[in-house]
Amino acid sequence: MRKLLHTMAALTAFLAFWMSANAADVGAQPRVYTPPPVYVPPPLFSWTGFYVGGNFGGAWNHQNVTDSLFGLNFSNASNNGAFMGGGQVGFNYQFSNIVLGVEWDIDWAGNNDTTNSGIGVPGIGPIQVSSNNGWITTLAGRFGVTYDNWLIYGKAGGGWVGNNNVTITSATTGASVTIFDNNTNSGWLVGAGIEWGFAANWSVKVEYDYLGLNSRTFVVPAGGFFGGDTFTTSNPNVQMVKVGFNYLFNYGVGRY
Repeated sequence: MRKLLHTMAALTAFLAFWMSANAADVGAQPRVYTPPPVYVPPPLFSWTGFYVGGNFGGAWNHQNVTDSLFGLNFSNASNNGAFMGGGQVGFNYQFSNIVLGVEWDIDWAGNNDTTNSGIGVPGIGPIQVSSNNGWITTLAGRFGVTYDNWLIYGKAGGGWVGNNNVTITSATTGASVTIFDNNTNSGWLVGAGIEWGFAANWSVKVEYDYLGLNSRTFVVPAGGFFGGDTFTTSNPNVQMVKVGFNYLFNYGVGRY
């Protein structure tokens, strides 16, 4: 019995020594080093890629109309303009802070009606001159400079105006003649604007365009109101101010 007690005591002492040694070994182990997360800044906004969008604004038409029969000059500059709206598609390529691109847009314009009743024609009396633009489309190159997600740009190219007609009406009798009815006129375009990329794939812009159109001549058929007269439009142009928005197809990631 005594031997059994001595054996158990020795075994207990051995177990206690072994457990304390293991505990010391565990406590002496070094801590595992975890490096801090590396911050990766988001990429700068890029204008490179295709885009599509819409626009709305105002258009102002101006043209000088002269006739050969009476030697009159009708200057019908619009004072109130017309509402216009439509859309555009384009492509940009950015290198460094320079952006080059091309853009096509098409807009529908409301009645751009202008009158001039201060002219009297012998044998006819006071007359009124009005004009109307149905649709306007332009194709132009764009070139600009960027600052982060801002783009200041200019554009140059050509444009076409549909249903650009001129109507001359007698204020006394109500008789009228329409010249250049349902025709398309073309010309050159220059413009400038500023665009802001406010989100990863969205931008808004404000733009001014000047569309200089070709001069044209029309001969009124013989008989009736102004029969046999020849009318000429000189320096016709359309000025436009538009606000637009574009969706950029996953080429830019904005930084806000």
